Amino acid sequence: TTVRDVYNVSRNWFYSGSMAYDGYIYISLDNRGTPAPKGREWRKSIYRKIGDININDQAMAAKEIIKWDFVDPDRIAVWGHSGGGSATLNLMFRYPEIYKTGISLAAVANQLTYDNIYQERYMGLPQENMEDFINGSPITYAKNLVGNLLYIHGTGDDNVHYQNADLLINELIKHNKQFQFMPYPNRSHSFREGEGTYKHMSTLYTTFLKENCPPGGR
Repeated sequence: TTVRDVYNVSRNWFYSGSMAYDGYIYISLDNRGTPAPKGREWRKSIYRKIGDININDQAMAAKEIIKWDFVDPDRIAVWGHSGGGSATLNLMFRYPEIYKTGISLAAVANQLTYDNIYQERYMGLPQENMEDFINGSPITYAKNLVGNLLYIHGTGDDNVHYQNADLLINELIKHNKQFQFMPYPNRSHSFREGEGTYKHMSTLYTTFLKENCPPGGR
């Protein structure tokens, strides 16, 4: 879960500065499937539906948020790392009318490439429900990209293999979709390796967000 009754929850460590002070509205949402105290049905509903139910929940919540009079519907951005990176891609590709800017880090672009310990636990066996794996994978919808996308991946990622980046990039190129990509050489899933990596990534992240989704009031 990311929504908790504590101060400073889900602070964006990649942003250089204070998002609130700079004029951003920063919201974290728990979709179905998260371990929130909402009961077994809530948690189990995500089985074989990763990339489907959770994405729909996030988008439907965003549709309600943009009805607020202090929210600019033309400046809606989303970001995430790992599973959140996958969700970011899915949201950008499947709901381009909502999300105008996205920053995706170390994302699983194709669920068929991810490790079986996770995938079989939450998605079952591809031999039995291949369609669910395909329907939940961002690469399936890459052709629909409209907004501003920054895609980041470490070439030494031993969790979400860099193969995912190659596959997704080729799919985006195939459909002439323009985007910004930053590979970090020999960095793993957490991007902890290499002198200056964090500062560089933070600068890249912050600059991209401010240029494509400027902060401030309507």
